[in-house]
Amino acid sequence: MLDATTLTLLLFVAAILYTSVGHAGASGYLAAMAFYGLAPDSMRPTALVLNLVAATLATARFRSAGHFDRRLFLPLVAGSIPGAFVGGFLTLPGPVYKPILAAALLVAAVRLAWPLASANAPPRPMPVWVGVLVGLAIGLLSGLTGVGGGIYLTPILLFAGWAQTKVAAGVSAAFILVNSAAGLAGRLSESPTLPDELPVWLVAVLLGSLIGSTLGSRVFGSTTLRRILAVVLASASVKLIIG
Repeated sequence: MLDATTLTLLLFVAAILYTSVGHAGASGYLAAMAFYGLAPDSMRPTALVLNLVAATLATARFRSAGHFDRRLFLPLVAGSIPGAFVGGFLTLPGPVYKPILAAALLVAAVRLAWPLASANAPPRPMPVWVGVLVGLAIGLLSGLTGVGGGIYLTPILLFAGWAQTKVAAGVSAAFILVNSAAGLAGRLSESPTLPDELPVWLVAVLLGSLIGSTLGSRVFGSTTLRRILAVVLASASVKLIIG
């Protein structure tokens, strides 16, 4: 079990790490809150609230640095909004999906860590209908699990060749922002209980997101971002395996 100060520090560090690759950190927040012993009914809405703060800052930073593609974003979010909202109502049976998802994340981590000469080759167009279906699937999974979806979307964008690394991070940040809002809207309809410590955690995540999104959008190179993302994905995989 973690004490409150250690948990706040972990949330701060998670925000730095995740926002540096265009993510908001929900999987990291959920892992930290699980070790802290927060009630399961409070974990998912709390992670989504923290995600909103982190994703807002990450979106603003990556867009201001020119790392965003509206043509990619709009079809994805058109599918994800209804998916995330519906997912927010549902309860996902963890034993069914966790091993498969953990394996998929681990494969993605290895693939990203492996040096690729074409990592920043000119992107190819994403078919609109494919984007809508991808967004719908990720949105549903995001609402079910309480994460924003970037941990699934970024590898897809990179592996399919639809975006270069920093643009994938910028699109993922905006995608997470919309998904988190939709998932939270679905979850709040059930009037969940939010922890009293939430204001302190929001400040920690806000500061961490400011640092991480600045590093990711303006300081780190594409190779560094890919390696950080590989670590993030591998960590999420381990977290799913150990429960």
